Amino acid sequence: MILVYIETAEGKAKNVGLEMLTAAKIISDKAVAVLIGTGNDEAVKQAASYGADEVITVENAVYSTDAYCYIMKSLVEKYSPEAVFVGSTLDGKDFAPRLAAQLGTGCVTDVVNIKVEDGKAVYTCPSYNGNLLNDMTAEASPVVAIIRSGSFKKADPAEKEVNVIAESIAVPADEIRTKIAETVKEISETVNLEEADVIVSGGRGMGAPENFALVKELADLLGGVVGATRAPIESGWISRAHQIGQSGKIVAPKLYIACGISGATQHVSGMIGSDYIVAINKDEDAPIFDIANVGIVGNVLEVLPLMIEEIKKARA
Repeated sequence: MILVYIETAEGKAKNVGLEMLTAAKIISDKAVAVLIGTGNDEAVKQAASYGADEVITVENAVYSTDAYCYIMKSLVEKYSPEAVFVGSTLDGKDFAPRLAAQLGTGCVTDVVNIKVEDGKAVYTCPSYNGNLLNDMTAEASPVVAIIRSGSFKKADPAEKEVNVIAESIAVPADEIRTKIAETVKEISETVNLEEADVIVSGGRGMGAPENFALVKELADLLGGVVGATRAPIESGWISRAHQIGQSGKIVAPKLYIACGISGATQHVSGMIGSDYIVAINKDEDAPIFDIANVGIVGNVLEVLPLMIEEIKKARA
């Protein structure tokens, strides 16, 4: 059995939590979703729909590192799972390592793939700023695994009834060593790459920051979002919020259009799960064509305007 902590926002399950239900089935026949908080009725239905075999709910007013560690530790001690999966969100990365320390077990972070070899779960994690992928196993049990969003596809939703267990876990006052005095919402650019159905990405081949206007125009036409490789981000052409790859976001959209992207391993590993890949590059030997469903050999600055024009004509 795998305990899958599903984080919620405004009563709905975050995407990474539903993806982890798929990941859990790789190493176990039973995935048990854990929902902590209030007003999670919709999230319970989502968890059941996307593959949870059972759902555990725990009432708790607000997020607290100490409280969540105590609650999860109590659940681990009661249910004895093989592993605990936590999403690579701000809250997940906050409490998961501390939970592992309290359990005296291992913690694997930023997991992008899971497989089973010789009866053991093998977790693949990027290292050295995403330049290497390491396969890791954990001797201690249960391992706490922090899963990167976009690494696994959600199961096809299917309405079903599952057993819902309401656990009552009172957190002792002396367990809470920190108190949230104030919450400040940071105003910054946010890009929901992980849940996008269409992503249009630009690479070094776009040539200049102003040329990313073409990438954005195509993305807007298709109802998608803009992505980028590390090179244009490090050159200051576009913000880091758009980065896709080992050192950025892992994505799996229905359509991925790679514009002026050569196909370096660090980037490809972040979008290889896309359903359909269209690549535009002037180098016919670019590695990106090895994984593309459709390859267009040509100058991206000439091809993109033609694509945009034809889409506009088709919609007129």
